[in-house]
Amino acid sequence: MLLDKIAEAKIKDIMIEDMSVENETIKDEDIASVDFQSVHFIQCKFEGCNFSRANFHSVTFEACDFSNCKFRNSYWKDVEVRDCKADGSDFNEAVFKEVQLEKSSFRYANCVNTLWEHCTITECDFREAFMSEVKLKKIAFSKVDFTQVDFFKTPLKGIDLSNCTINGMMVSDTYRELRGAKVSIIQTMEIAKILGVKVI
Repeated sequence: MLLDKIAEAKIKDIMIEDMSVENETIKDEDIASVDFQSVHFIQCKFEGCNFSRANFHSVTFEACDFSNCKFRNSYWKDVEVRDCKADGSDFNEAVFKEVQLEKSSFRYANCVNTLWEHCTITECDFREAFMSEVKLKKIAFSKVDFTQVDFFKTPLKGIDLSNCTINGMMVSDTYRELRGAKVSIIQTMEIAKILGVKVI
């Protein structure tokens, strides 16, 4: 059913809206520049699909898998992502506004040059993801795993990372990304490692 809707949207240049999609698997599909409005995806799997320049408005992803898909230059507004897997997906230059990510995995994801504004990210796995040159505005992180994440040229000033995992996070040689970041007393030990300081 969803494949038919995608084909119709591309031919007629219309959005896909007001529908629920459940237990569908789509592989190697070109879904670039398609607009989704008020769509609820439940337990869907997308394999190698291209969502570049796609727009998601008031969309929910629940228990879905879109690992290794392309979302370059996509736009997300008022979107909820719960219990999903997006490992290795490419979000380069995507825009996220009023987005909620919860209990989802984004390991190895490419989030370079993305914008996050008024977003909430809770209990998500971003281990070894690429988050360089990212703009973070009014964002809340809670229990997010940022182990070995690349934050090169991503200002963390004012960002509360105090209950997140930041082991091995990567920044520039000047460490300027860390200036003004909010961390816990325990995390200062990890920051010291990043700075090359030996605590005895």
